[in-house]
Amino acid sequence: MRILFLGAGSIGGYYGGRLMQAGANVTFLVRPRRQAQLMEQGLRVTSPHGDIRLPAQCVTKARGPYDLVVLTNKAYDLEDAIQAVTPAMGPGSRLLPLLNGLRHLDRLDQAFGADRVMGGLAHISTTLDPDGTIRHLNQLHRITFGARDPGQAAAADALADAFRPTSVEWRQSGDVLQDLWEKFTFLCSLAATTTLVRGSIGTILAQPGGEAFIRAVIAECRSVAQAEGHPPRPPAAEEAVRLLTQPGSPLAASMLRDIQKGGPSEGEHIVGDMLARGERHGLTLPTLAMSALALRVYEAERARG
Repeated sequence: MRILFLGAGSIGGYYGGRLMQAGANVTFLVRPRRQAQLMEQGLRVTSPHGDIRLPAQCVTKARGPYDLVVLTNKAYDLEDAIQAVTPAMGPGSRLLPLLNGLRHLDRLDQAFGADRVMGGLAHISTTLDPDGTIRHLNQLHRITFGARDPGQAAAADALADAFRPTSVEWRQSGDVLQDLWEKFTFLCSLAATTTLVRGSIGTILAQPGGEAFIRAVIAECRSVAQAEGHPPRPPAAEEAVRLLTQPGSPLAASMLRDIQKGGPSEGEHIVGDMLARGERHGLTLPTLAMSALALRVYEAERARG
C-alpha cells in the first residue's frame, strides 16, 4: 500500500512516522522548507511511546497515483489541500481526511466522489517545534477510520494491516460517521464555550453560572446531533459531560489558542456548521448563535488587520 500524507506536521508526521517504523511505504507531500529539514535531519518525533528518527521520503509536488492519501490540514486550508493532492488521486485511490468537524466531507465528496472519501478522526496532542521536531505531549495517540462506502472496505482493511504492528491505538470502525458526529458534538461544545468567554473549562466552572452555561451548550449541540440522526451513544455522551464539567480542568479548544495567537480559526467549520445544521431543522440555539457570532466578528476584525 502506497500512502501519501499531505504535510509532515505534528499530526501527519506522527502517524506517518509510526507507519514508517512498521515498514509501511509512506511519502510526505511537503513545502520546500520542510523538505529541506527532512532531508537534512530525517523525521524526528519525541514521544512517551518511543522516539522516532528515520529518513523520510518526501516530495514537493504529488505524482500519483497513491493507494491512500491522508489529509491532516486545518479546515481553512481545505481548498489548497484539494489542489495539492489531486494529482496523487488515481481511479483506485482512496482519501482519508483527519479533519475536525463534518463539513469537509461534502467538499471532498464533490471534488473526488463520495465513493473515494473515507471517514477518519485523530485523537492526539502534538506540536511541531521550529527545528522540525514533532513533540507528542501525552500518552494519547488514537486513530479511528472506516469505510463510508462499500468500495472503500479494501482500503480500510489494508490500513488496518499497516497500523497493526505499530504502537498506535487504532480502530477500524463499522460506523465511522457516528464516530465523527460524536467527536463533532464534543468538539463544538468545547469550542463554543471556551472561545466565547475566552477561558478554560475550569475557569468557566469557577464562575457563577459557568456550569449552567456549559450544560446549555452541550444540550444545544446534542439537539442538533439528534435532529441529524446521530445522537451521541451513552458512553460518548457521559465522557463528554465528564470532561466538560471537571472542576479545575485546564481543557480548552485549540481554536481558543489559535485566536489568542491572532491566527485563523476553524470557527465556521465547527461552530458555524453546527448552528447551520440546527437551523435547517428549525432548532433554536441561542448560545451557539452567540458563539458563532463572536467567532465571525473575530475573523472579520482579523481580516481588516
